[in-house]
Amino acid sequence: MPTTFSWLTVIVFVPLAGAVVLFVAGLLSRRARDSVWRWGALTVSAAAFVISLAMLTAFETGRPGFQLVERASWVGLLNFRYTVGVDGISLFLVLLTTFLMPLAILASWKVERQVPAYMASMLVLETAMLGAFVALDLLLFFVFFEGLLFPMYLIIGAWGGERRVYAAVKFFLFTMAGSALLFVAILFLYFQAAAQLGFGTFDLVQLAQLDWSGEFEVTARWLFLAFFLAFAVKVPLFPLHTWLPDAHVEAPTAGSVILAGILLKVGAYGLIRFNLALFPEASLYFRTFVMVLAVIGIVYGAAVALIQVDVKRLVAYSSVSHLGFVVLGTFAGTVQGMSGGVLQMVNHGLSTGALFLLVGMLYERTHTRDLRRLGGLGRQTPVLAGFFLVVALSSLALPGLNGFVGEFLILAGTFVTNAGFAAVAAVGVILSAIYLLWAYQRMMHGSLPEEQAQHPDLSIREYVILVPVVVAIVWIGLFPKPFLDRIEPDAERHARIVEMEPAGVRAAGGE
Repeated sequence: MPTTFSWLTVIVFVPLAGAVVLFVAGLLSRRARDSVWRWGALTVSAAAFVISLAMLTAFETGRPGFQLVERASWVGLLNFRYTVGVDGISLFLVLLTTFLMPLAILASWKVERQVPAYMASMLVLETAMLGAFVALDLLLFFVFFEGLLFPMYLIIGAWGGERRVYAAVKFFLFTMAGSALLFVAILFLYFQAAAQLGFGTFDLVQLAQLDWSGEFEVTARWLFLAFFLAFAVKVPLFPLHTWLPDAHVEAPTAGSVILAGILLKVGAYGLIRFNLALFPEASLYFRTFVMVLAVIGIVYGAAVALIQVDVKRLVAYSSVSHLGFVVLGTFAGTVQGMSGGVLQMVNHGLSTGALFLLVGMLYERTHTRDLRRLGGLGRQTPVLAGFFLVVALSSLALPGLNGFVGEFLILAGTFVTNAGFAAVAAVGVILSAIYLLWAYQRMMHGSLPEEQAQHPDLSIREYVILVPVVVAIVWIGLFPKPFLDRIEPDAERHARIVEMEPAGVRAAGGE
């Protein structure tokens, strides 16, 4: 088959090309002003977003399966192939990535140290995340999956807070441990394909045809666990979440935005794309186990967030809770649960990403994230307080905003499968309202501490960062149909693959 390159390849590698240019130019032109590198990175990331909109227009609504597929020979002798494509599961994750990256770069405008290297690291990270979402070859996916580690390690370890090295190393070790098992499992699949199909392959579609019945049933379950561990660390799913709060607290603002908004979604996406598609029987076998972990994570993350005094750590634990909803919906095995899980990945990226942006803006003004030292800021910065309230209400799933749509679908889909799990998960919704509104009250209302001077309200740059996110939050909350129309066909396809969906719900889903 001839080598073809189209929208996806351009989207994935435009940021990498920009990173190379910025880094080399930074080495050759040390006297150039840092603003040149900032504007260069912003231009490259904005270009990737514009190209991703072209991808969206080329995507056919209502048609399940992979679209815009591109294939090229990589290592012909071993049948390694460059294969990329998108479906309703990955489409909006690609758009979320290209949407948030320019905003994260704008949020990094005040970074002073080694600006070319910082901006290059952000763009390399964008390429790795995009590649992970579109790769349909397991070896190619693994290359991008591992490619996430080094730039994020640098962003945390070089530009983070006081304990940045500790947080960066902890992040690296946790994710590397899971990746080691993932690599072994991918190699096993390659040789299993050679035994069953007559040729070794890493192609996802071809590997999904492997027969795991009979004597291979136990093998498939071990492979499922290897994939699951790697992705559960990335989500992160309880009890593998302990690296996340430290990484968030020590990362710079933009690092936290990308970490929560996009990078964590690679783990949840991997569970759908690979665990469910490659090991349907094992997914059924471990479904209750995974759902139990998800429910524990929902309640545990929310409960721990309640007792935090560092507002950034509070938002970090809220991520543990909210991503538990994503995993719960994924393994509920219904169209509603799966659609809600995918949409909630996008919702969480917008809402939690915006929360980290707002926390960073508050820290720039007050130089503290300690709730005990904050108060009365709503009188000084009323517009910032208004944005914070809207985003907090989105995160706690207020009807009319994006979080409600995703969590409602997840709970409705889970209720069909297990009403008890849905009831316990609903406790997490209540707790999220408590810790978010309580934190907002302590920051924005009451008396202003004496050590806090007068603070300016939002700047033009901060308006440019926040307004697009809030528009997206309201849009999805009021009119989610364009998103669900593209997600549901592939959500239904995955529900059928694992055969977890009750017949009545399948008919209601549009069969």
